[in-house]
Amino acid sequence: MDTSRSSNGNDRLVRNGGRRSAARWGRVATAISASALAAGVIAGPAAAATTPPDISGNYAFQTVNDQKDTTFNQLLGINNSGHIAGYFGSGGKGHPNRGFTISPPYQQGNFKDENVTGAAQTQVIALNNTGVNGGFWVDGKGANHGFYWRNGKFHTVDFPTTNNASPRVDQLLGVNDKNVAVGFYTDAKGANHGFSYSIGSKKYKMIKVSGDSNVTAAGINNLGDVAGFADNASGTTEAFLKRSDGKTYHLNFPGAAMTQAFGLNNGDEVVGAYTVGTGNNAVSHGFVWAPGFGFQTVNDANGTDSTLINGVNDRGSLVGFYTDGQGNTDGFVAKSTLGL
Repeated sequence: MDTSRSSNGNDRLVRNGGRRSAARWGRVATAISASALAAGVIAGPAAAATTPPDISGNYAFQTVNDQKDTTFNQLLGINNSGHIAGYFGSGGKGHPNRGFTISPPYQQGNFKDENVTGAAQTQVIALNNTGVNGGFWVDGKGANHGFYWRNGKFHTVDFPTTNNASPRVDQLLGVNDKNVAVGFYTDAKGANHGFSYSIGSKKYKMIKVSGDSNVTAAGINNLGDVAGFADNASGTTEAFLKRSDGKTYHLNFPGAAMTQAFGLNNGDEVVGAYTVGTGNNAVSHGFVWAPGFGFQTVNDANGTDSTLINGVNDRGSLVGFYTDGQGNTDGFVAKSTLGL
C-alpha cells in the first residue's frame, strides 16, 4: 500500500501564516518530545510514550463520488478554493482510470473530466492555487508518464534516465504555486527515486532522504518543503518531511508497520496513512502530523479500518478515500468542525 499508483490503477498499498504556524493544532494536538524535535526525528514505536489521539470527531466527512463509476473513486488533492483532483475507475477490465476535478459544492454537475488525449488511463493527483494540475497517464503498452495540465494543454514529464522500469513508471504527485512539481520514477531494479520538476525552467532535481532509499516524493508546498515516504535502513517504509532549510523529519506512527505521507500544506501539516498489521490482517488509518504536535489519527467512520488521507489545504480540509462495507472505494472530503 503506497501512494504510487500502479499502471492498472490499483494502489500498491500520492501556510497558515508561517513555517511553524499551526494555530488550530493547539486545540486538538498533544506535544511530542522536544528532544525528538531537536533531533529532527519522530520516533517509532519503541520510543513512543503515548498513543496518538484520534481526532476524527473534529471533522465533518462528506462522501464524494463521480456517479460514472460508483464502485471506485479516489480524491487525491485539494487547493485553498476547495477544488479537488481525483479519478474514478479501478483500472480493471471495463473500469479504466478516468481523471477529474470537482469544484464546490460537491455534486455531480460540478465534476469535470480531465484525461490526457489518447491515454488508456489517467489519474489527476495534484493541483495548486493557480490553475495547474498534475498526475500521470498510462499508454497502450502499460507505461506510466507524468503530466501537468496548464492553460488547457497537457504536457508529459518523464525523468530523463535510461535506467527505467519496464514498462516505464513516471508519476507526478504534487505541485505548488511556484509551479514546481514532485514525483518519482522507478528504475530497472524496481526502486523508486524522488524528483522535482520546474515547469518554468523545465529542470529536474533529484530528491534524496538521508539514511533512506526507495524514495517517493508525494507533495510540495510553497516553501519548497517536500513530504513523501521511503524505506529506512531496517527496511521499514516511513514517511518523511524534508524542509527546504535542510531539516528532515523521519516520521513513524507509533506501533505501525508502515507510515506513508501523501501530502502537506504551507504550515507543514503532513497527511497520509499508517498500516497496522500485515498481510490479510493489515488495516490502514489516516493521519495528520505537524512539527511540535506530532501524530493524530483521522478516520472516516464509513471506513474506520481502511482510510487514507491524500491531500490537505491551508484551511486544514482533507481529502482521501476509504473502503465501504460493500467493498467499494469511496472518496471523501473532511472539514474541521472547530471553526478554525
